[in-house]
Amino acid sequence: MEWIDHKTRCRWANPKNPQYIRYHDEEWGVPVYDDHKLFEMLLLESFQAGLSWECVLNKREAFRRAFDDFDAAVVSAYGEEKIVSLLENPDIIRNRLKIRAAVGNAAVFLAIQKEWGSFSSYLWHWTENKVIHEKGKTCSPLSDTISRDLKKRGMTFVGTTIIYAYLQAVGIIESHEDGCFLESDL
Repeated sequence: MEWIDHKTRCRWANPKNPQYIRYHDEEWGVPVYDDHKLFEMLLLESFQAGLSWECVLNKREAFRRAFDDFDAAVVSAYGEEKIVSLLENPDIIRNRLKIRAAVGNAAVFLAIQKEWGSFSSYLWHWTENKVIHEKGKTCSPLSDTISRDLKKRGMTFVGTTIIYAYLQAVGIIESHEDGCFLESDL
């Protein structure tokens, strides 16, 4: 597809959604090492389960407000009153299991930070700090392994497909489609 700016993009990028285009052009597949951003994307990806990424992305700012700017320490301390308020928030995805997962996953995220010095160190060690270039997949042995490890540590809503999408989003796996102006030459 040819775009108004004459750049060819991945087929999944909705040309009618400027926010989605910015996400594709400026974020997706760019390596992330910042723990705050890594937690944000992990939380958002877990809410994507069974939905489209575009749906979650369109609610991103509402999620940011609802989940205290994606502060893992604050989210991990949410009590029942906060969970109820999230369930009543019409601006986010109000799934009880996903909201509870966000709270529990935040606690596990913090434990991994403590163990590894940063969540980034934990996440990137799986590839020896290298970006993996592959296309056309929704899971891989890498996402299987990380998913299994996160589940063993107590995270939920981190199945292999969610983790694969997460690894793509944070640039550990680079998957821009053939012909996309951001496709890697490697």
